[in-house]
Amino acid sequence: MARFSTLLALCAAATAATASPFVVRDSPVSLPLARRVAFTGAARIVELDQARAALLKNVGHGKGGQLKRADLEAVNQLTHYTVEVGIGSPATTYTLLVDTGSANTFIGVNQTYVKTSTSNDTGNSVSVTYGSGRFSGEQFTDTVTLGNVTIQNQGISVANQTLGFPSTIDGILGIGPSGLTKGTVSGGQVVPTVLDNAFEQGAITAEAIGISFEPASNASTANGLLTLGGSDSSRFVGNINVATITGTSPASNYVGIDQTVRYGNDTPILSQTAGIVDTGTTLILLASDAFAAYKNATGAVTDTTTGLLKITNDQYANLQSLFFTINLVDYELIPNAQIWPRSLNTLIGGDANSIYLVVADLGSKSGEGLDFINGYSWLERFYHVYVPQRNTVGFANTQYTHSEVN
Repeated sequence: MARFSTLLALCAAATAATASPFVVRDSPVSLPLARRVAFTGAARIVELDQARAALLKNVGHGKGGQLKRADLEAVNQLTHYTVEVGIGSPATTYTLLVDTGSANTFIGVNQTYVKTSTSNDTGNSVSVTYGSGRFSGEQFTDTVTLGNVTIQNQGISVANQTLGFPSTIDGILGIGPSGLTKGTVSGGQVVPTVLDNAFEQGAITAEAIGISFEPASNASTANGLLTLGGSDSSRFVGNINVATITGTSPASNYVGIDQTVRYGNDTPILSQTAGIVDTGTTLILLASDAFAAYKNATGAVTDTTTGLLKITNDQYANLQSLFFTINLVDYELIPNAQIWPRSLNTLIGGDANSIYLVVADLGSKSGEGLDFINGYSWLERFYHVYVPQRNTVGFANTQYTHSEVN
């Protein structure tokens, strides 16, 4: 079995990206991630991703009336990744959507909360508004089990009212910055995430979380891996190159980075700007002006049925790679990685023989502090490690980076 990396020797700050690899030390815990597609009968991927993007931007800027920063957990109801989480003692297993764009962990969408001797009602209420739904309920602490990691007194939101969530999940496992929970619980306190508490209680030796996805050709498949305490060296190739979380708001409130995007060798798409990487977003979203440049470069047209860009076979044959430059390192998204898996076309209301692109319009122009979202269509090609303790995020190529699976 390949050894797993944990405590990360991040050389000097992340200004010299290729000089800052993660170093193998011992064995953290990895859990399988399942990719799920909810059958809605309607193409809503672009709408849902854009709704989430609007919440991320507006809430991060403090806009939107009474919305707090933590009220950003817009759920992509059509496609998502989930993990099995045990809560209580003895534990009941819940299927939770994995979200780096939020920090609250809540249950109660489908399976109800089973109280045990470790359940503690804090007396505080909790309420979160989502892009496609909302929940309200009571804030508990309880024992949480992730693989063989046991976390004591973890804050858990138990919903007694929910609206707008898919039938494939019981709730959300929020693993983004813990500050995103501020304002969601009546007591006003920040709720530490499962990663914060696992590290604080000594269950893992590094406050780091590794995420590995793979391109999928089936509607539901366990093809991902969530690693608590470090990174899994069997899931990437070469070094994990490290970047500091951006200082530009509102992207800085999330797992935010600075990057440029170009099409082929010499066609600029997006100048150096801030955005986020986000497991809760399906597509790759670019600011409207950058999206227009990409659309023009590819010759794609907007498909009225799916809402996605569509290209012909001849255009696909001439499609160039997209290069995402993060802290001086290029990450190549090959033509095959830019298309929606053709075997899943009919699940989004598309034609089985058509070619759709996974790059979509963010819904707002660049220069607003959150100008792109690298969703899991991007993360399926690159390994991802988030280290809140050091305010950094790392990426690496994988065996699927240049795969022709779509």
